[in-house]
Amino acid sequence: MSLSGKVALITGGSSGIGRAAALMLAAEGVRVGVVGRSADELEQVVNDITKHGGEALPLQADVAQPAEIERAANELGKRWNRIDILFANAGINGVWAPLDELEPAEWDKTLNINLRGTYLAVKYTLPFMKPHGGSIIITASVNGTRIFSNTGATAYAVSKAGQVAFTKMIALELARDRIRVNVICPGAIETNINQRTQQRDLEKIREPVEFPAGRIPLTDGEPPGADEVAKLVRFLASDESRHISGAEIFIDGTESLLQG
Repeated sequence: MSLSGKVALITGGSSGIGRAAALMLAAEGVRVGVVGRSADELEQVVNDITKHGGEALPLQADVAQPAEIERAANELGKRWNRIDILFANAGINGVWAPLDELEPAEWDKTLNINLRGTYLAVKYTLPFMKPHGGSIIITASVNGTRIFSNTGATAYAVSKAGQVAFTKMIALELARDRIRVNVICPGAIETNINQRTQQRDLEKIREPVEFPAGRIPLTDGEPPGADEVAKLVRFLASDESRHISGAEIFIDGTESLLQG
C-alpha cells in the first residue's frame, strides 16, 4: 500500500483503535509517533512495535492542551523530518446525563478532548505535512451522525457531529496542499472506552428503543475488533485512497441503518 518509510502521528494511540492502527501501520513500515496520556501504556505499544522490527516514538501528551500536542508534533516531525499521516483518534465518551444535570465542566471536557483536540492535532501537524501532502484520518462515531437514540450522550454526539463538519471544511481547504482528510464513524467496537463512560440518571429521560434481532446485522450481532477499524485507517493512509477526501465513512456492519 506504499506506506513504507512514511511517518504517522496517532493520537489516542496507546489503547483501542489507536493502538491497533499503530501496530498495523508499523507492520507496513510506517514510523509511528504514538500519543497518549499514560506513560506505561505508551511504553507497551512502542515495545510491541520495536520488538517486531518497527520504529516508534512515545509521545506523552494531553490532546486538549495546545502546548503539549504542539510539542508532540514537533518532536515527531523533527525526528524524521516529516509527517505524512495523522490519525486524530483520541476521544472520550465523557458523562452521559440529562441536560439539566450535565455540568458545564463535564460538557467542556468532552468537547475539549474530542473536538478541540482534533483541531489542535491537525493544526500542529500541518507544518510538517504541507510541503509534500499527506493523509488525515479523524475518528468520529455513528452517534451524532446517524444515531441519536443514546439519550444523555449530548456532549459526545455534538463533538462527533462537529468532527464531521470539521473534516469536510478542511478537506476542501487543504486539497491545494495535496492533503486528504477523511472521517471514519465506527459503531460498536470491542474496546474499553465504554468502561470509562460515566452514566447518570439516564432512566429519567431515555426513550424506549426496540432494535431488530441482531443489532449488528452483518455479523449476527457480534461487534468487530479494533483491527477492523485499523484496516480502514491503513487504506485511507495509503496511496490506494489517493482520490478520496472529505468522505464520511461508516464502519458498523449496518448497525446505524437500523436506527437511521
